[in-house]
Amino acid sequence: MADADRYVLGIDIGGTKLITGAVRIDGGDLVGLRSTWTLAQTGADDILQRLVAQVREVIADLEHARPGARLLGMGIGAPGPLDREKGVVFLAPNLGWRNFPLRERLFTELGLPSALENDANCAVLGEAWRGAARGVQHVVGVTIGTGIGGGLVFDGKLFHGASDCAGEIGHATIDTDGRRCNCGNYGCLEAYASGPAIALRCAEQIESGAESSLTTILGGDLSQLTAQMVYDAAEQGDDVALDVVTSTARFLGVGIANLINILNPHAVVICGGVTRAGDRLFVPLRREVARRAFKPAVAACRIIPGELIGTAGVWGAARAFLDAHPAIDA
Repeated sequence: MADADRYVLGIDIGGTKLITGAVRIDGGDLVGLRSTWTLAQTGADDILQRLVAQVREVIADLEHARPGARLLGMGIGAPGPLDREKGVVFLAPNLGWRNFPLRERLFTELGLPSALENDANCAVLGEAWRGAARGVQHVVGVTIGTGIGGGLVFDGKLFHGASDCAGEIGHATIDTDGRRCNCGNYGCLEAYASGPAIALRCAEQIESGAESSLTTILGGDLSQLTAQMVYDAAEQGDDVALDVVTSTARFLGVGIANLINILNPHAVVICGGVTRAGDRLFVPLRREVARRAFKPAVAACRIIPGELIGTAGVWGAARAFLDAHPAIDA
């Protein structure tokens, strides 16, 4: 059967959204993309059933749009520490999953073979396969959202390390006496440059007396402040927001300079909503990296925003399934 007739589901399970699409195995087509909120408060089993319903809708879309297409299986990108071999999600607090046999439960419901992979790894793999780092040999990815994750793609394949922990970039220490991170450590990159951390640092400046348009926009309720609001205010020239975005770039620059010195990649891809900050983020970030990393390593590496906004995890999850079943992609 030709590649044009064979598809794999890519499933991206996030803390707030479930996204599924059908990807042709040569990466040339994405069909039936669907997205829904997780509504985590409804419970672990309800989330699973809502995911199953979404997958069935995508399968129906594929059958309608590509009559005769064969569905080979599904790649699943999931948060939290997990056991890829057993298909178990050890802990995903936002979903209420603890030691959750996700792969087994999905097979029971859908009867499709699958591969389980970390969601940040999937996003980076997607960018390396079909996105901003397409065709690049060695790629480091940083995913910035509620937390900071990452992935390492060498020669087109994910590097997992000895115990599946490779790529936990958000928990690299950038300040030994710094802010407490949700992981329990102090001074992690995630504690400074994740979405909630960006909003928190901005709110702290305002609470300390700094004048900002965000105070009026929020009616004084800083608990509603988000990183996106900070980016938007920076774009409008708000001094406090500009300072927070610039300092975020410096923090990211420190972490990325370390990665470049250690791994010497061809590209570092930044994925997530933070990319909307554009040059206000990337110009000082690249400047900080150039100041800290070895010049030959910097010269060989591009620092670029991801291109597959909202779909990188879907593409990457599909690719992860193909990598786990190499005979299919032969």
